[in-house]
Amino acid sequence: MALDRRTFLNRSAATGAGVALAGAAAAPAEAHGKEKPVPAPKTYSFSVLGTTDLHGHVFNWDYFTNAEYTDTAQNDVGLAKISTLVNQVRKEKGCHRTLLIDAGDIIQGTQLSYYYARVDPITGTDGKRGPKHPMALAMNHMGYDAAALGNHEFNYGIPTLRKFQQQINFPLLGANALDAKTLKPAFPPYTVKRIKVPHGPDIKVGILGLTNPGIAIWDKSNVQGQMTFPGLVDQAKIFVPKLRSLGCDVVILTDHSGLDGGTSYGDALPYPENASSDVAAQVPGIDAILVGHTHKEVPSRTVTNTETGRTVVLSEPYMWGMRLSVFDFALELKKGRWEVTSVTADVLNANSAAEDPEVVKLVKAEHDAVVAYVNQVIGTSKVAMSSTESTYKDTPIIDLVNRVQTDTVKAGLAGTAYASLPVLSEASCFSRTGAIPAGDVTLRDVAGLYIYENTLDARLLTGAQVRDYLEFTAAYYVQTPADAVIDVAKLTNANSRWDYTYDMVSGVSYEIDIAQPEGSRIKNLTYGGAALDDSAQFVLAVNNYRANGGSNYPHVAAATSVWSSSDEIRNTIIAWVKANGTIDPTAFASVDWKLTRDGTPVF
Repeated sequence: MALDRRTFLNRSAATGAGVALAGAAAAPAEAHGKEKPVPAPKTYSFSVLGTTDLHGHVFNWDYFTNAEYTDTAQNDVGLAKISTLVNQVRKEKGCHRTLLIDAGDIIQGTQLSYYYARVDPITGTDGKRGPKHPMALAMNHMGYDAAALGNHEFNYGIPTLRKFQQQINFPLLGANALDAKTLKPAFPPYTVKRIKVPHGPDIKVGILGLTNPGIAIWDKSNVQGQMTFPGLVDQAKIFVPKLRSLGCDVVILTDHSGLDGGTSYGDALPYPENASSDVAAQVPGIDAILVGHTHKEVPSRTVTNTETGRTVVLSEPYMWGMRLSVFDFALELKKGRWEVTSVTADVLNANSAAEDPEVVKLVKAEHDAVVAYVNQVIGTSKVAMSSTESTYKDTPIIDLVNRVQTDTVKAGLAGTAYASLPVLSEASCFSRTGAIPAGDVTLRDVAGLYIYENTLDARLLTGAQVRDYLEFTAAYYVQTPADAVIDVAKLTNANSRWDYTYDMVSGVSYEIDIAQPEGSRIKNLTYGGAALDDSAQFVLAVNNYRANGGSNYPHVAAATSVWSSSDEIRNTIIAWVKANGTIDPTAFASVDWKLTRDGTPVF
């Protein structure tokens, strides 16, 4: 088994072999009782390994299916497999020639991470000390050097994030995560690592961390008045020169911000969501960027800095620990200082590795506790339901989510001035593999319908605004002529819109004519059997991501909030199933919307 870094350093110190990352250079050889001068090397190389968007994945396990993770591309997931890849690279290149970093979104995403935030929280309960986070256990063992803050780090609130920060042995970096009162970084903006070169000067590597400005929108309830998030370019222009002034020979950024592309929150913020390429092009002095946030695999991309003409190498490994980015740096010693002569990047596939038995051993008890938790039976269902067709058909499984949200908002509005208003609800197909079986229903079955930690809000909209909302969501479909053959695999995700950006609205009835251009697709929009009154008022049940501007839906972010809850929608659905005991689609399922072409139903 490959040595981890601490074992390597300890053995090096004990035997005098090797060169430790922070230790002294090996003693020069002696001949005839006299030391022979050893010239300083003229070149040197080292590697930076990177992960991103781990989202609580330690094992190659799917807690929603209660089986090993699998997909059509034969991907594997989890830090246990990444750890094996890291050990292999360290063995090949030398522990003293590698650094390991992450680009954020660590502590949210699986039932494993949820359990240690909400069920047995790391912050503790009733005055008792909480457990150690499974991601902290795994990442500390692997010897991470630094990680950037991701936007999902804030989903469970700042206290949970701060406790995780205390539990890890490496810094969480966020140069653009500022204290709202002092406007100073609320987390370390950077860290500097020294790589010892035998008989030569140290290589000083500056690692700068940047996160996503969208946190101010997506987790507004958790950060408002406490933290603010300026743009990546602005903060990089402050701290990259700072790192160079500290004598850093190499500057690498770890950014929780996509390479480029659109901004999901439109003009709600003056800072772009996906800005890594902008940073590379506009901020001199950067050698490489580890990219995160967009869940894409980009082994290597180069961007030319407009001021210096130098190229910056960027790499984004695939999400959930499916890939490991490897940046290889070559340096040359010039006038006593190291200069980068080349940077290359590529990714390694986790499906080629076995799970590291040390990581498995470290986190097994936590994993077993979560498996038992998610497999508890909480109700029964009269029929089986699936989300397989939910992106193009009105299905009972989405109707269930909308029914729970509608009931919850109606109960919340009781006794208020808004109690008499009709309540509509939006829901998305977050997973095309979501399923409720006939018979016993477990917690994991229900949790699989809502994989995000969203909470519920209720916004006041007019009929005209509801129509605009539906036109916006209808742009999810590819425009398809009436005489064209329908291929459901190519029908959705127009304009690079992911499934979670597509909303199905209950409480009204409507058709989406996919033969029409965007903005003119909603037909036969009715409420209560009559044409929708544009001046009428409605309450729309929305998740907090939408309510705060996520996906840039019209009107919602600016609309009046008439009710909200701090409980996750997932928990609300679980509680509804427990309270009702039986899931009977005949009580809530109906076909409220359908796809048409020139008035003819598609399905």
